[in-house]
Amino acid sequence: MMEEEEFEFAEDLEAILHLTPEVQLAIEQVFPSQDPLDRADFNAVEYINTLFPTEQSLANIDDVVNKIRLKIRRLDDNIRTVVRGQTNVGQDGRQALEEAQIAIQQLFGKIKDIKDKAEKSEQMVKEITRDIKQLDHAKRHLTTSITTLNHLHMLVGGVDSLEAMTRKRQYGEVANLLQGVVNVLEHFHKYMGIPQIRQLSERVKAAQSELGTQILADFEEAFPSQGSKRPGGPSNVLRDACLVANVLDPRIKQEIIKKFIRQHLSEYLVLFQENQDVAWLDKIDRRYAWIKRQLLDYEEKYGRMFPEEWCMTERIAVEFCHITRAELAKVMRTRAKEIEVKLLLFAIQRTTNFEGLLAKRFTGCTLTDVPGQKRPDSPLDPTNPFLEDEPGEEAGTEKDEDLTKPKKPKAPDNPFHGIVSKCFEPHLYVYIESQDKNLGELIDRFVADFRAQGPPKAGTEEGGAVLPSCADLFVYYKKCMVQCSQLSTGEPMIALTTIFQKFLREYAWKILSGNLPKSSTNSGGLTISSLLKEKEVSEAAKFTVDELCLICSILSTAEYCLATTQQLEEKLKEKVDKVLVERINLTGEMDTFSTVISNSIQLLVQDLDAACDPALTAMSKMPWQSVEHVGDQSPYVTSIIMHIKQNVPIIRDNLASTRKYFTQFCIKFTNSFIPKFINHLFRCKPISMVGAEQLLLDTHSLKTVLLDLPSIGSQVLRKAPASYTKIVVKGMTRAEMILKVVMAPHEPPVVFVDNYIKLLADGNPETFQKILDMKGLKRSEQSSMLELFRQRLPTPPSGADGGPSLSFSTPTPEQESSRIRKLEKLIKKRL
Repeated sequence: MMEEEEFEFAEDLEAILHLTPEVQLAIEQVFPSQDPLDRADFNAVEYINTLFPTEQSLANIDDVVNKIRLKIRRLDDNIRTVVRGQTNVGQDGRQALEEAQIAIQQLFGKIKDIKDKAEKSEQMVKEITRDIKQLDHAKRHLTTSITTLNHLHMLVGGVDSLEAMTRKRQYGEVANLLQGVVNVLEHFHKYMGIPQIRQLSERVKAAQSELGTQILADFEEAFPSQGSKRPGGPSNVLRDACLVANVLDPRIKQEIIKKFIRQHLSEYLVLFQENQDVAWLDKIDRRYAWIKRQLLDYEEKYGRMFPEEWCMTERIAVEFCHITRAELAKVMRTRAKEIEVKLLLFAIQRTTNFEGLLAKRFTGCTLTDVPGQKRPDSPLDPTNPFLEDEPGEEAGTEKDEDLTKPKKPKAPDNPFHGIVSKCFEPHLYVYIESQDKNLGELIDRFVADFRAQGPPKAGTEEGGAVLPSCADLFVYYKKCMVQCSQLSTGEPMIALTTIFQKFLREYAWKILSGNLPKSSTNSGGLTISSLLKEKEVSEAAKFTVDELCLICSILSTAEYCLATTQQLEEKLKEKVDKVLVERINLTGEMDTFSTVISNSIQLLVQDLDAACDPALTAMSKMPWQSVEHVGDQSPYVTSIIMHIKQNVPIIRDNLASTRKYFTQFCIKFTNSFIPKFINHLFRCKPISMVGAEQLLLDTHSLKTVLLDLPSIGSQVLRKAPASYTKIVVKGMTRAEMILKVVMAPHEPPVVFVDNYIKLLADGNPETFQKILDMKGLKRSEQSSMLELFRQRLPTPPSGADGGPSLSFSTPTPEQESSRIRKLEKLIKKRL
């Protein structure tokens, strides 16, 4: 019973002392201990085994028990001390709380006393400062009254003086006085309800009105609209009158400027009337010479009469430009049939030069819209005409050095650009038609020169290089674009772009596509006997070396045209107005050059492909069943390699500047040759075991040659692109797998079918049928094989397309290379 009670007590104690992991971790951090008795996972059995590891250690069991009992008594004493110490804690805590509450009440009382004293102090300060505030307000009001009275005195005196000076035309004194009176009157806006103040304001307005009328009359008297200008030049009275006009209503100033400029240019309208001989475009220089003389005359006689900020010289020039533009537009509409392109360009050139002269002389501050002035500060690559910046404003002066001057058309430096030359824009169709005619003649000359000089010769600098006519065409395009952009950035640029598109297509058709060699249908003559005798026959090559060079040259030219056309489109978009940018699109022309490139590569591929056709045909007609031993590579392989070594180095050397298209040629040839080789491989039937081994050796030789195709015959060995190598390895590995399946015995059929599925991973019954034909099996055997093949095909996964292709892991190229080496060793041993 005592044992049971002790056991129950132990269980209850364990349940009470079971602590959470967080509490246990906190205890270990506060009271770290290495004693096993303090561990949460204490095990009494392990602890006893630690104390008594052997039977001999039980001899001192009494000492151990005494130590434990002593430790228990010490723990009991510690617990008893702690419990007794905690008996008075509650009472001490209550006492401390009461003391704290009393202290807080005392603190609140002191705060309230301080607040009451502060309120009393604030009230006392208000009573002390009340009288001071009243004195401050009185001082402020008194100061305002004195200032207002002073202003009123100044206003009354100023108005009286202003009226007296106005009657005496003392404009020099009026200018300063009027500005002061106006400034003083502004202080009385809030007093306009007072009759006397309102009366003074009306007298000021009346004086201003009288001054305006009087000054206009003085200018009309000095510069009458009818008759000649007043001799003796301007007077000091008019100069002072202009200073007064600055203070008056801006309408007075504008009226003075308008009348003076109209009177100053009246002679121009008479001299250059529409019916006068000097009014036509061929004498346009006289217009600009006249205004230059007039501006010099103005500066000499009237430069000091008008204030400098009026910019009268610039205003006269701008008004002259507006009149000239209207007069030129009128006379060109009347005599439109007489406008020739040379005459038009002459007039435009002289006009743009005059606009450039205005930009150097004036700032354009009188214009309503002044473009920003920015210049590009980074020179571009000058190898392409459209990578060069445009010439400056004086590009029409036929100076070649101006072509290198940077200029940004979207933010021209000349704020006067187009102020006169805009009138020529409706007649630019003459220029556009002229460029259409010139470009047509240029294309015809390119065609005639090509026929006269003939295609580029192999071994020369021209072989495979860009045709010179291409660079000439785009240089002419740039010249036209820059010239037209100086004339207009609107619809004429769109019309010129259409002309560019037309002749880009004609160049692609007549010069490039039209001169590509035509592929002939007669294939050369490699016979079976000649292949077996290993004769070197080169009749299968369709194109001569010169023709191959010509194709490469056309390809390089088309690539240059493609890149330059893209740059031309970007430059045109920079030149044209923003609202017309979307109408600039040369994508169709770029596609045309891309087609020329594709056709050129296809011709090169077809030529080499056709040269290899007789050899592949001879391969398929050889009696592979009667081959008795495996030797070196077959004659047809030698013939194929010979053609590759003849063509590929020529193509590579001529496409040295366009490596990416040479890589495309290699990829397209491989994609064409390998399927054709496999198709001819299926025609080799029946095949013996030795014949299959010979074909496998030939396939490996072809694979090696194709892997080295990009650098074949080159002194500089370059690693073939990974994309190309992947195509060759994938295609030729399939050919090797086909031959390995043919070499495998067809008995037992299950093993043969499983081996086929594993090696070829092709679920198409037609391919399996071709393999059986290559092995020479009878139809009855083939039927059973086909039925077994259909049964052994793995079921495609759910959701996959039910196609004939299967996805099996094929041997890696390294594994296949190892197998080929073993086969070669076997062949050497037999030989």
